[in-house]
Amino acid sequence: MTVHTRFAPSPTGRLHLGHAFSAITAHDFARAQGGRFSLRIEDIDGTRSRREHVDGILRHLEWLGLEWDGEVTFQSQRLHLYEAALDRLRGMGLLYPCVCTRADIAASLSAPHGREGAVYPGTCRGRADADLSRPHSWRLDVERALREDLWWHDAFAGRVRADPLSHGDVILARKDAPASYHLAVTLDDAAQGITHVVRGKDLFEATHVHRLLQALLDLPTPEYRHHDLLSGPDGQRLAKRHGAPTLESLRLAGEDGRALADRLRAGLLPVGFAAAKA
Repeated sequence: MTVHTRFAPSPTGRLHLGHAFSAITAHDFARAQGGRFSLRIEDIDGTRSRREHVDGILRHLEWLGLEWDGEVTFQSQRLHLYEAALDRLRGMGLLYPCVCTRADIAASLSAPHGREGAVYPGTCRGRADADLSRPHSWRLDVERALREDLWWHDAFAGRVRADPLSHGDVILARKDAPASYHLAVTLDDAAQGITHVVRGKDLFEATHVHRLLQALLDLPTPEYRHHDLLSGPDGQRLAKRHGAPTLESLRLAGEDGRALADRLRAGLLPVGFAAAKA
């Protein structure tokens, strides 16, 4: 088996050190195994995706000295695959329309809490009079969909039993996007033949949902490698919303990209930064 990894950023902002670390980790794992490394742009968030951020992703990966194999893949060119999967799940009776807003869910006294906060309480599940003329998402009836014990393997956590019920009825098609992260990433990894999903530990919990979708859609289950995250001086993981320093700012400040990549490989992070064991 030829090892095949990928880096799949969303062009909704500039790359930061955390992105660089994840891209380097996926790239180097593939190269060490004599395998392939792909670049996929997850650009189906129509309200936030920007062409200039796509250009920045390509420029800064090259600045870091990373090379990908084959053409860059864009999710926006794969919408037919997402719609076909949604049609299949509808035909199985596993999807239902939901008109609830985030505020509706937050205000619901019946909303249970799972590993990542409030879980959708199933308000729209089973409604026979759904008004599809209103803005709506499509949710997966997880309890109905889960018919057997499912497992997946992480290189660091070992064998993990999938627990998609802890996420509630997840959204697979958003009101403002043709597919959710859960659906799109699962289909794309399978279509591209990704054998090892190398990504941060912040996405570990999402894998419970992805494993269920793989079973429902007869897709292969890759090996997972959820690596540690980088955190800033305040102890929070590096993220766009926390104002993490961007690769653009480091490049403009005169940093050598390849040297920076080598320091990240060696665990020599910039002063004030650390690996967050999250």
